[in-house]
Amino acid sequence: MNDPNSPFSARFGFRAPDAEITIREDAPEGVRDAITMLGYACGLGPSAMRDVVCEVLLKRPDPNNWSAGNIEHEVSRLVDDAPWYKIYDLAERLYAEVGKGDYSGEQQRQFADRLNHSFRELGVGWALENGVLVVRGSEAFMLATRDAVETMLQAGAPTAANEIHEALTDISRRPAPDVTGSIQHAMAALECVARQVDGSSDTLGKIIGRLTLPPPLDSALHKLWGFASEQGRHIQEGGEPRFEEAELVVTVACAVSIYLVRYQARGAS
Repeated sequence: MNDPNSPFSARFGFRAPDAEITIREDAPEGVRDAITMLGYACGLGPSAMRDVVCEVLLKRPDPNNWSAGNIEHEVSRLVDDAPWYKIYDLAERLYAEVGKGDYSGEQQRQFADRLNHSFRELGVGWALENGVLVVRGSEAFMLATRDAVETMLQAGAPTAANEIHEALTDISRRPAPDVTGSIQHAMAALECVARQVDGSSDTLGKIIGRLTLPPPLDSALHKLWGFASEQGRHIQEGGEPRFEEAELVVTVACAVSIYLVRYQARGAS
């Protein structure tokens, strides 16, 4: 049963469709407002908000501001003037702050749910997971990467799991994602899994033809490996891959890795 205390839209499942992701290396006014207002909504008063904001920005609180109204204006000014990436640092810090003394975790859950809902409506390419902002990509990216690390661990491929973890960390870096690093780590994960399945120490390029991928997927993977090798290892000045290209490589590498370990598991059973 729906919580009768929840808002109308939540009770009846109404929400706007997800906007196209257009915001990654920016924090426009709507994002700043949402994060600030969520801090207040989750129980932080003006003074507590100012303490958190000043801590994140390493600013000294204005000693001349005593009243709640003046402190709120100070918080707004600090948030409005902060570099974009500090706004996302603030979101993580607020998540930790609203959880203090809330042993049920309900305040943090509400903060994360409402923030992620706002990000989807605003087209922000980030999501708050367990108090940490990670990159939010296309639906295919989210589906392929969501359980990839755990799947690799369960398949007895800890090195591949670590490489996937590093790929997701690199693509989620602030203020600028390490797209080259994410490509390198994603393909390294796939290579680890391919070697395990193939029982050899050959490079991925040599192994692809011996895998169980039906044509023309095998040739498509070979071309992806060539692209990743060129962009991830032999990058030229001014030729850094775009975020969308890194997202594609990570998505495919995770999906194929999961396919291979599951195929191997079926063959062993």
